Amino acid sequence: MESQLAILLPVAAVWLAAGVLADRLPRLRDAGALRRRTGWLLALAMTGVTLVAAVTVGGLFSAGTAPVDRAAAALALATGPALVVAVCSLRRIRRLRAGAGAFDTAPGTPAPHGLRAAAAHPLVGLPLQVTALATMPAVIAAAGADLGAEPGVAGPAITVGALAVAAIGVRHALRHNRLAERTQQVAPRSARATGPLHV
Repeated sequence: MESQLAILLPVAAVWLAAGVLADRLPRLRDAGALRRRTGWLLALAMTGVTLVAAVTVGGLFSAGTAPVDRAAAALALATGPALVVAVCSLRRIRRLRAGAGAFDTAPGTPAPHGLRAAAAHPLVGLPLQVTALATMPAVIAAAGADLGAEPGVAGPAITVGALAVAAIGVRHALRHNRLAERTQQVAPRSARATGPLHV
């Protein structure tokens, strides 16, 4: 059990760090800081996807009783969100980093609301945080507390997890919409209407 936990803990730690970092991206007001943090997030997300893929492939080629096989079975819940990260989130994070690099021309350059809105997009942070949540049951089970074996625990645990995912998604959507509204340009008033009237 300890060797299985040793495999799962780094995976969970990487996804947890990526989820926390993705949640803080829209708060950054400096383009340089946004570019640096996006680079860190890209590295963490790629590492997390690689670790999940490596454990899954290792479980396929193991004898069936090895620790990597048990770890792969425990990470089955996290495979789906990790695939969404690989398909959707990584591309958005790369584009966000490139956009922040275009505005990072001088120290202290403010990040535009459009970049912060892109950082708050649900497809950037939500899959990372859902994957981090999905690794928690595997770590808890590897630590020796099998919640699914206890009667009356699995149902409430699934309900709490689904509510947490829904709450995270709504939070990302609201924050993205609020920042996107600030990017809309206010239509300038006509200069002829405010100037003196000519007869």
